Amino acid sequence: MPTEPHETPPKSQLLRSILWAAAFTALAGVAIYSGLEMYLGNGSKNVRYSGEAAIRSEFSLTDHTGQDVTQADYSDRWQMVFFGFTNCPDICPTTLAYMASVIDLLGDDAVKVAPIFITVDPERDTVPVMAEYVSVFHPRLIGLTGTEVQVAEAATNFRTWYERTEDDSAPDGYFMAHGGYVYLMRPDGAFEAVYQEGGQPPEVLAQDILEKL
Repeated sequence: MPTEPHETPPKSQLLRSILWAAAFTALAGVAIYSGLEMYLGNGSKNVRYSGEAAIRSEFSLTDHTGQDVTQADYSDRWQMVFFGFTNCPDICPTTLAYMASVIDLLGDDAVKVAPIFITVDPERDTVPVMAEYVSVFHPRLIGLTGTEVQVAEAATNFRTWYERTEDDSAPDGYFMAHGGYVYLMRPDGAFEAVYQEGGQPPEVLAQDILEKL
C-alpha cells in the first residue's frame, strides 16, 4: 500500500462521519429538527413530525428476492420506510410489527403503499437473510440490502444515521446503533412525514395515510 503524506481514516469512520454530518445539516433549522429536539429532550413519545425537509427517497439497492431496485420501482406507491438490521434485539422487530399492523389496517388500499425495511448491516443481512426475516412480519414487507456504499448513500438521502459498535456480548461481536424513525414518502420520492413506533397507535398512522392516498 503506498504511503500517503497524511494518515487516512478508515472507510467505516468516514462513512459514519458523513452520515452524522448529513443528518445534522439536514435537520438543523427546520421543523423536523425542533420535533426531534423535543423528543430527545423530554423523553416524550407522543410526537409526530411532518413538513418539508431535505429528505428524499433515493437509493440503488437489492430487494429480498435478489432484484436490483431503485426508488423508481416504487414510484406508483407511497413508501413507508424504516432503517434497521435483522440482529436488532428490540426497536427493529417492534417497529416492523407496527408497520405490519398499519398495512393490515389499510385494507384494500395497502396496495398503494410500499412498506420498506432497509438494512444498515449489509455485511450480515444478505438477500437470503432479509428474505427470511421480512417474511416473519408481513408478506408485503420489502427488505432491501446492498453494498456498504449503497446503504450509506441511501441513509444519507433519508438523512438518517447508523454506527457499528463493537460489543463482545453481541452476535458476531458487534451491533448497529441507528435511528428509529418510520419515513412516509410520497410516490415521487419526496418527504411527507416521519413517525415513531409508540408515538401513535397504528390506527392513527393508517388513518393519516388513508387521508393522503
